[in-house]
Amino acid sequence: MKVADRKTEIVSEAEWLVARKDLLTREKEFTRQRDALSAARRELPMVSVEKEYVFDGPDGRETLADLFDGRSQLIVYHFMFGPDWAEGCKSCSYLADHFDGANWHLPYRDVTLVVVSRAPLSEFAPYKKRMGWRFKCVSSHGSDFNFDYHVSFTKEQEKKNKVYYNYSEGEFISDELPGLSVFYKDGDGDIFHTYSTYARGLDILVGTYNFLDLVPKGRDEDPESTMSWVRRHDEYQA
Repeated sequence: MKVADRKTEIVSEAEWLVARKDLLTREKEFTRQRDALSAARRELPMVSVEKEYVFDGPDGRETLADLFDGRSQLIVYHFMFGPDWAEGCKSCSYLADHFDGANWHLPYRDVTLVVVSRAPLSEFAPYKKRMGWRFKCVSSHGSDFNFDYHVSFTKEQEKKNKVYYNYSEGEFISDELPGLSVFYKDGDGDIFHTYSTYARGLDILVGTYNFLDLVPKGRDEDPESTMSWVRRHDEYQA
């Protein structure tokens, strides 16, 4: 017997338990693999950050060192919001909806989270207010920061239809793309780049996906356009 809109069998409780225990074995193996991968990520070598980056923050100009806010670890989310955009990227907004919950806890683990976009702060601040977010955001407008970390692209790159993104060269998609970068500051104040991830490497930050992966229909996305269903949270219809 099958459920009409799914290819899942309806079985007895005893048969279900056998299948569930088999899946549990696989889940445990995945958890161990994920732990090993996380350990390998933490053991990556670091690169010294020599360039001076300055951002526009809510209290004025801030350096990359200032963004640490007295802590030794900094997570930067590269938010897609170009200088001439009317509003922030809907997919980045979907992801950013998850930041404030984590931010109750991150500072107590020596971690600061900051959102960076190339949009002037005068444009991002109203959008942040509209979305009801509390996390800190700064603007890298006029800085090389987004270009150096391969999330913003020039007109020249667009004309050539070639960009370096997610550690490989590919076709131009947009002048802004999403990413996340991690930095460490040692006791002498020296800053190091430890990690960056892009594209589906950001999935792990999306708590909503983790909930959807638990239910029978899953993410229920169009394979050709996986996030086409996503809306800014104030744009969903009742």
